[in-house]
Amino acid sequence: MKELVVLSGKGGTGKTSLTACFASLAQPVVLADCDVDAANLHLVLAPKAERRETFRAGREAHVETTACCGCGRCAAACRFDSMSMGGPHGTATVDPLGCEGCGVCAFICPTGAIGFNDRVAGSVMVSRTRCGAMAHARLTPGSDNSGKLVSWVRQQARRLAEEENCQLVLIDGPPGLACPTMAALTGCSHALIVIEPTMSGLHDLDRILALTKHFEVPTSVCVNKWDIDAEKSVAVERRVRTVGGHFAGRVRYDRGVTQAQMHARTAVEDDTASAADIRSVWRQVAGQIAMAETGY
Repeated sequence: MKELVVLSGKGGTGKTSLTACFASLAQPVVLADCDVDAANLHLVLAPKAERRETFRAGREAHVETTACCGCGRCAAACRFDSMSMGGPHGTATVDPLGCEGCGVCAFICPTGAIGFNDRVAGSVMVSRTRCGAMAHARLTPGSDNSGKLVSWVRQQARRLAEEENCQLVLIDGPPGLACPTMAALTGCSHALIVIEPTMSGLHDLDRILALTKHFEVPTSVCVNKWDIDAEKSVAVERRVRTVGGHFAGRVRYDRGVTQAQMHARTAVEDDTASAADIRSVWRQVAGQIAMAETGY
């Protein structure tokens, strides 16, 4: 089983759009939307949920009002201002969005009225799309993504691939370099970095290449919307070749992509102007994965 992760330095580079197109070209495939903070792959692939599991991460305080003496020590000690004395008869209450689960309130409570519950941080779903099975997630509003949820989505995707004897898991990774990105990248067979031809894009490229090199993941790079700045596109290609990376190609700016997505379709399904570019990039990336497998 091979895992291809698509990354970018920031949101809006076209990472998810290309991932959806690759899903159309790479069938059979299992998909994993690991951009759980702003998941949107489902908007193009219209998955139908078949299984859902609750995701719990961290903890939050709760107050047993019958045991609370209303002393206010917890509210005074809470550095996150999540405790207040607005409960019945002046007892303590907890703001779950503000609680960090640090435990100071329980430590200082003289009557032991404060305990902790596991926090419901979201849900993980297994769905069916026209391109194959898909593992994805939804965070509860106000919840943080530490990378644990990303790892769980990947585990679900691997399980699906094993059940269906599928040889490729296609991962829509989170943007940036934080913990969710590392969780999506670690142990992958190949990474594709989607870069825009801008000065910030060049800086992002250096940072993500350093990350994939650290985790020893072979990496390809493509420039999306290359024709908005041809000179910067050449600079990106030159930078990739200088560091010994694989340049997978360029994708032109194409308003047809937006029109296709408005109808929940990919650019290659609607054969837009950029479809040929995307197919070429996919052939390059698929070729790199095949070369790594055969050793040639």
